[in-house]
Amino acid sequence: MVLSVGGKLRYLAIVVGSEEAFQTAKVTKLLQWLEAIGMKHVCLYDMEGVLKKSKEAILEKINNTTVFQEADENDKLLDQKHMTLEFASYSDGKEAVAKAANLLFAKYLQSANSDGDPDERIFNEPHMTEALRAVGCGGPEPDLLLVYGPARCHLGFPAWRIRYTEIVHMGSLKSMRYGSLMKAIYKFTMVRQNYGK
Repeated sequence: MVLSVGGKLRYLAIVVGSEEAFQTAKVTKLLQWLEAIGMKHVCLYDMEGVLKKSKEAILEKINNTTVFQEADENDKLLDQKHMTLEFASYSDGKEAVAKAANLLFAKYLQSANSDGDPDERIFNEPHMTEALRAVGCGGPEPDLLLVYGPARCHLGFPAWRIRYTEIVHMGSLKSMRYGSLMKAIYKFTMVRQNYGK
């Protein structure tokens, strides 16, 4: 089965259960499959940060890879020559929310001290999104999130990044199959998506 993943599937997130994150050979194999089908932008996530600690071992086995955190701002979602990998964990999301909250609090204090407009002291989702981007933790929203592990949930993947993301539980990483991966991606590319505003 040949897939054209570039159109609808621009950014893919892989969430791996904590115990399964230690299976770097399986994670590497999964990334090699994704590279072979032309996937250009992938986020690897596990709660404990095991994949981040295994980053060097994973990168050694994947050719033509750029790390998202180290990529040039202009190249992050434009470079089509290399696979761009992002490594994320639960602590990233926790830290991001704390930094964004501090930024919003500082703005609140500033507007309160300057007797500014009371409406400036009310925060909503766009304010939080802007604050997360300002502290460098916004990150792109994945089009598709594949969960490998026993739990049928996103395992703490930052909720603000998955507002319009399709989530598919893939089962255990031990029993991952190329056919199952292709089927999940194919189903995603065949669905007509309507985004409400």
